[in-house]
Amino acid sequence: MIGLPFSIVAADTPDARDAMADLTARYPGSVVDDADRIVALGGDGLMLETLRTTLHRDVSVYGMNRGSIGFLMNEYDPDSLDKRLAAAERVDIHPLMMEAWTVDGEMVEAVAINEVSLLRETRQTAKLRILIDGVERLANLSCDGVLVATPAGSTAYNLSAQGPIIPIGARLLALTPISAFRPRRWRGALLPDAAAVTFEVLEPLKRPVSAVADSTEVRKVATVKVRQTTDMMLSLLFDPEHNLEERILREQFLS
Repeated sequence: MIGLPFSIVAADTPDARDAMADLTARYPGSVVDDADRIVALGGDGLMLETLRTTLHRDVSVYGMNRGSIGFLMNEYDPDSLDKRLAAAERVDIHPLMMEAWTVDGEMVEAVAINEVSLLRETRQTAKLRILIDGVERLANLSCDGVLVATPAGSTAYNLSAQGPIIPIGARLLALTPISAFRPRRWRGALLPDAAAVTFEVLEPLKRPVSAVADSTEVRKVATVKVRQTTDMMLSLLFDPEHNLEERILREQFLS
């Protein structure tokens, strides 16, 4: 019997490639290229890469962990995959839109599933003014950088910068400093997902700053605006018993 149709993508690792060969052999009639469900075999990096390729497609991505931590992945089990896909619960996420203006007046737009980050370009610290929905919240942040992360991206660069892990489906964004020098005790903020964040670079010629939306980099920026898109949606599939909440709690108590 032909099961629920799906396509497969796999990371370029032995475990992922072996899993792909196994699933292809087990479900020969179910694996089709134009299916509306994608099974992603790897880690969170592959999941986010796969989501980027589906920005303008009406598909859902079901990940199975063949990587390391795999916050965004389900447990790997090749048995009854068609039934798991049929029972999976869908979570929709919206990526970020970055609008970056350079010191020369050029404006660049880019989409980010993980995060938008501002980073100093030289040995000197960046100096940034931060506004949320047009209201100044920090007049002068001296730092190596700062980022805005989605729930999907909160376990990536944001986590390395000591930012909070946000459960998938939570209507929040993480605003996280990178090596803040002044104010030294500021550790960032959780923002509602509808918030519009504006970064103004102070002394942009003396202290140049780049803006990065996932893999798109804009150098020597003067102003960067970040907001969640409402016209783009990405869909992930999780097993009903997927225990992401427990993994999030456990990660926060690791020494």
